[in-house]
Amino acid sequence: MRTWQVERRKRTRHLIELGGLVVKAGIVDLTGDDRATILGALLWMADKLKSDQGKQARALWAAKGKQAFAVERATDAPTISQERPWDRA
Repeated sequence: MRTWQVERRKRTRHLIELGGLVVKAGIVDLTGDDRATILGALLWMADKLKSDQGKQARALWAAKGKQAFAVERATDAPTISQERPWDRA
């Protein structure tokens, strides 16, 4: 396999995992899959991270995310990478 193919597959996997986080957080359902709303929220997050409150926001959000991952591990819920399409039915 060529180097560019390997890199493209890595990028594709990374993008799929990031999209999975949006789904896992419930954002898709809460917004009715409204892409403009989701993008607006992400842009708001980016602005917050660039602001003088960015350090506090990053710490708060990281703690909340780590807690969610810990709960997921404790309940043996499948992670995005472990989930198979036929398990979602």
